Amino acid sequence: MTTDEHERDQRLDGFFSTARVTARDEAVELAGTDYRRFLYDRDDETLAPWRGMGYEEFTAARQDDPFLHSLLDDWNAKLAEPFAGVTSDGVVHSGLYRLAERGDDAELVTAAERVIATLSDTQLYAFLHPLDATSWRAWSNPEFVFHRVGLRLEDLAEHQVEAVLALVEASLSPEGFERVREAMELNGFLGELVDLPTILNDRSYWVALYGDPVSGGAWGWQLFGHHVAVHFVTVAGRHVVAPVFIGAEPAISDGERPPIFEAREEAALELAASLTDDQRTAAVVYASVLDPKMPAGRLHPADERHVAGAFQDNRLIPYEGISAYDLDDEQWGLLLDILEDFLLLLRDDQRTLALADVREHRDETWFAWYGATDGTQPFYLRIQSPVIVAELDHHAGVWLNNRTPQRFHVHSTLRLPNGNDYGRAYIDQWRARNDETP
Repeated sequence: MTTDEHERDQRLDGFFSTARVTARDEAVELAGTDYRRFLYDRDDETLAPWRGMGYEEFTAARQDDPFLHSLLDDWNAKLAEPFAGVTSDGVVHSGLYRLAERGDDAELVTAAERVIATLSDTQLYAFLHPLDATSWRAWSNPEFVFHRVGLRLEDLAEHQVEAVLALVEASLSPEGFERVREAMELNGFLGELVDLPTILNDRSYWVALYGDPVSGGAWGWQLFGHHVAVHFVTVAGRHVVAPVFIGAEPAISDGERPPIFEAREEAALELAASLTDDQRTAAVVYASVLDPKMPAGRLHPADERHVAGAFQDNRLIPYEGISAYDLDDEQWGLLLDILEDFLLLLRDDQRTLALADVREHRDETWFAWYGATDGTQPFYLRIQSPVIVAELDHHAGVWLNNRTPQRFHVHSTLRLPNGNDYGRAYIDQWRARNDETP
């Protein structure tokens, strides 16, 4: 390791190093899909101390770390703020989301009731929450536990887990449910790779129910844990699945399945490659994911480039890149293809409605790119409009030891800005119609 490399590879804690957020003039090179060469030795000090621990022991040990303690303090401060919603300019713009009756959701109510019927009184006390509970916003995506909201899947009996997953499956599109389960299974695969299955597994997730499951009413559920956070709300039959956080390290499992976001990345690279010189100048905000031109604070040691993750419910995210007004129709179609993949968790009819909302704001939609546009480097992308924020970011290793971002560690977020995360804008309209009060 050179002196320069050593200086930008100082440890912040046992997992994060300064290399992931330190600017560099040279391009960040791709290491290909061979993530196995970045596996730690089994007895490496990064992994060995945690072997045999359960999630509670691991959490207790990790929370003494000064870097992590500072991060959690920042998250708690953000959670204490009243919910307003992500904005581009600090102002929540109203009238963007119009609630129309979509009929009943009787099958979802039945699925929720089946979960409830499997739980003891003590479990129900943890599982059931008011529709406006702050705990909606207490989710996080690391492997350590921050807020314990609801019930932990790995602590439940098999028939209870099956009932929970049946509710998730009934709420989402078939392909959306498959993606959520794939991300959960990839977490289990990671646990096998690093021999820490009691910390990283396909049941390292919390689940909670909000509101009263009634057909035509307003209620929802939350599932969150390492690399998966999904929030589902049905309001008079109109569905919202946001915020969503889905990631994977590694994002591929030795040829058993394609990379989890392969189609999305291919469409994104096709759009990036189609840009004219003038369009590329506008769209490419930074030449690399570690561009020295980034302002102080743009890179975060845990979030890296993504800005719409956990505890960012009220974040101001200015528009960047190129306006969709300056894209031709074919390029606009590619951008919609990317967004359709972000919205994959919604059922087909609900996804059509969400995409119609997006189409209404073409001239207010922005596409931003960090990195080379030819696929030779890791990249970050964000698509943002008054009704959607969608981003994909390649990250450095946490449980693998790549010190710079690679395409086999992916984080992806989705939000509905201007107040409709957690279906809040729809819930407000539903309450006004029904003379309900929070």
